[in-house]
Amino acid sequence: MKYAGMPLGMWVLFSSSFQKQLSNVLPYSSSQAKEIAQKAHSEYKQIIARLPEFEKEDRFQMNIVSCAMLCAFVLSLPKRPTVEELTEYYQKAMMTKPMKWFCRMSGNNKFSSDDIASMKQTAALKAADRNPYSWNMEFYPYADGSGYEARFTKCGICTLMKEYGLYDLTPAMCRLDYTMSEAGGASRFVREYTLASGGPYCDCGYKKKEC
Repeated sequence: MKYAGMPLGMWVLFSSSFQKQLSNVLPYSSSQAKEIAQKAHSEYKQIIARLPEFEKEDRFQMNIVSCAMLCAFVLSLPKRPTVEELTEYYQKAMMTKPMKWFCRMSGNNKFSSDDIASMKQTAALKAADRNPYSWNMEFYPYADGSGYEARFTKCGICTLMKEYGLYDLTPAMCRLDYTMSEAGGASRFVREYTLASGGPYCDCGYKKKEC
């Protein structure tokens, strides 16, 4: 993957927040945070360079790029954080004003015909069959019309975290699904399993709030 387009844009949008939360959530001074961010930038470029290009139709490039950024910062820390610390850190680093706006815009389209068609297209694509850093999912609408479940059987984040020896910290990223759904305002996120916690799949359920 080239360090241009989305990878560069994501760094521009989120790196300052990732740096800021090193002091707000983790126990680093502003000067330490600056040094960590500089090291993380170099690490991030290297991680991105090792990733394959994503297919045009693959909607999950942003997911793997944000994972690459988190990996870069964790690998640049003097001390490895706990899952609990990293969960809070990642949530606060990602939920910037632009991200909250993005979630609201996505929420406005949730459960629309375009949204359903996009989910079905993603399920049919099975991108992880060709790219281990992408995802495979199945689409299951709820019989009562209350929403749908996206059930993931392959996860690019799991692949990348394993590659860098960070797999035990993967659950810290899973909590963001709840946060983004809450910020979207249209759905209540429900889940029973995650691959990262040893489950048979990741079930991402979206229930209409009025149901």
